[in-house]
Amino acid sequence: MSMTLVSKTMTNVPLEVKPPQAIGVADVKGILKGELKRRGLTYADLVEKLAVQGVIETEANLRNKISRGAFTAAFFMQCLFAIGCDVVHIKINR
Repeated sequence: MSMTLVSKTMTNVPLEVKPPQAIGVADVKGILKGELKRRGLTYADLVEKLAVQGVIETEANLRNKISRGAFTAAFFMQCLFAIGCDVVHIKINR
């Protein structure tokens, strides 16, 4: 992400710094799907690994949850922990 500097005129008005775009649902579910793919894991594999942690999900429910991006940060972390992901590098190009 980069920051953009915008000046209205060449006066003593300070430069306005526009913040980078926020991370959205597509970005978060993309991280999770990418980590699964990187490890060669399926949703069925994730269901089994989550069950070891006591998180009970059906494969269909998991697929829908990830597809919608409708999950909590806690669930996101449980998934990453379950698949053995201890580091996530986030680089979003806009």
